[in-house]
Amino acid sequence: MSTAPPSTESSHAQAPAAASAGEDRDLSRRGGGRGQRMLAPLATIGGLAAATAFLAVVDPNEPGHYPLCPTKYFLGLDCPGCGGLRATHDLAHGNIAGAFDHNAFFVLSLPLIAFLLGRWVWHSWRGTEPRPWPPRLTRGLLIAAAVLLTIFTVVRNLPFGAFLGSGLS
Repeated sequence: MSTAPPSTESSHAQAPAAASAGEDRDLSRRGGGRGQRMLAPLATIGGLAAATAFLAVVDPNEPGHYPLCPTKYFLGLDCPGCGGLRATHDLAHGNIAGAFDHNAFFVLSLPLIAFLLGRWVWHSWRGTEPRPWPPRLTRGLLIAAAVLLTIFTVVRNLPFGAFLGSGLS
C-alpha cells in the first residue's frame, strides 16, 4: 500500500474576502440556525421583562423588599444607580414623571438601551454581524457617557441638585 504525497494545495477553502466598510458580515453559514442565533438576545429580553414584571409587583418603595444601596447606607450619597429600581417600578405603572424623579439618567438612557437591544435582535435574526463603530467614535461616546454619569452623580448629591436625588433621605 502506498501513501500519496502530501498535497501542495491547501485542502481548506479560501476565506471569503472581508466585508467592505459599508456591508454587514454574513454569519448564517457559520453554523447554527436562526433559533440558535436568537437565543441570547431573546433570553436577555425575557430576563429584563421578568425583572421588570417582578419590580412592578413587588414595590421597591416599601421598606424591607430590597436592600439599601451600600453607597447610600454607608456614605449617605446617591450613587448613579440609586433610584433605578423605583424608577423601573414607576415606569412599569406608566408613571414617567415619578420614574424621572427617582433616576433621570436611567430614564434618559432607556432609548439607547432599546436601540442596542433592537440592533442585536435585528442582526441575530438576519444572521449578520453589525458593522463595528469607528474606534474614535466608540471611545468618544464612552468618555462622554462617563463624564455625564460623573456629573449627574456629583450634581444629584449637592444641595442645588437635590431635585435629581433618588427620593430617599
